[in-house]
Amino acid sequence: MMTPQDVIDREDRFLAHNYHPLPVVLAKGDGVWVWDTEGNKYLDFLSAYSAVSAGHHNPRILKAMATQVEKLGVPSRAFYTDVLGEFAERLCQVTGMDRMLPMNTGAEAVETAIKAARRWGYRVKGIKDNKARIIVCNGNFHGRTTTIVGFSSDADYRAGFGPFSSGFDSIPFGDYDALERAITPDTCAFLVEPIQGEGGIIIPPDGYLRRAQELCRNQNVLLILDEIQTGLSRTGKDFCFQYEIDKPDGLTLGKALGGGVYPVSAFLARADVMDVFEPGSHGSTFGGNPIAAAIGLEALALIADDHYSQRSFELGEYLRGKLEALQSPLIREVRGKGLLIGMEIYTNQVSARSICEALKTRGVLCKETHETTIRFAPPLIITQEQIDWAVGEVADVLSSL
Repeated sequence: MMTPQDVIDREDRFLAHNYHPLPVVLAKGDGVWVWDTEGNKYLDFLSAYSAVSAGHHNPRILKAMATQVEKLGVPSRAFYTDVLGEFAERLCQVTGMDRMLPMNTGAEAVETAIKAARRWGYRVKGIKDNKARIIVCNGNFHGRTTTIVGFSSDADYRAGFGPFSSGFDSIPFGDYDALERAITPDTCAFLVEPIQGEGGIIIPPDGYLRRAQELCRNQNVLLILDEIQTGLSRTGKDFCFQYEIDKPDGLTLGKALGGGVYPVSAFLARADVMDVFEPGSHGSTFGGNPIAAAIGLEALALIADDHYSQRSFELGEYLRGKLEALQSPLIREVRGKGLLIGMEIYTNQVSARSICEALKTRGVLCKETHETTIRFAPPLIITQEQIDWAVGEVADVLSSL
């Protein structure tokens, strides 16, 4: 029988070293809990970067998947299926958008948004060919494709992967004046996260999104929001944009849309933006397959039936308050919305990773981002009692360090 170290060594030998996992070998999950190969139990305080909002092994998600697998798997979009249209209709209803284009991963959804924005710029706004520009923000994280990392401000994401696609202008996140200065007649879109998750749970000033929408509307620029991590109840509303605006012109979703068991993503937009696509201009073999659609439908049903947004808001306020009350000299700041919370550490005293490693030994799994901030994003089904226990472990670890 292989030991945990044997498993780790095998991964290190045969997998690319593009991740730096915590040294724990997981074998089973149920609800907010996961177990390693030796039977040790852990509270999942990361939920796969918000992908497991409904908890591990959610029975409704698994039933929806199994029922669909028994009927039809992946026929490709060469044919109509009996479930994709229902999924698209429901997703448009809950987002307020006109149409959706199904994909698999978050990065694919963002790539789709970029293609739509550029083509809309040429065909609808009238920008000259190959002149369209998209404004993005410093500190952004929209995925790992070469196009996307090309407009990242993180040197590690870009190093050795050029040459990159042009056509992007980067501005400081949350800076309205910088956005206003950056817009030109060739600007087709402003692509932005309502909260920068991978960037360290960075929240823009109040009113920023509302003012950005007004500016974009006045300048005939598409406002495209990346809610792959913040959407679907994670921040205390169905979608983070609902704190300030009615709806964007384009929206990317993923992660929790797959119920924690399957890659499901989508780009949604108003009709004139989506109408730039015609047969042959874009596609995906697996995107929108019946299994994905059935899972997506059930994930949306769970959000409504179990009041995920209300839970996320109330428990997020509770968790943030408990973390702020720790008053540890190691904590620089606690910030977040809903159950997406970052605890920034004074890294001249201790590393964020060392805290994560210490919490692992006490049965709490979380992960650092950018070496300075610990991300707390548990499944939305977590209880107040479970939060109390986890924060107690955080307090003990901070005290010991």
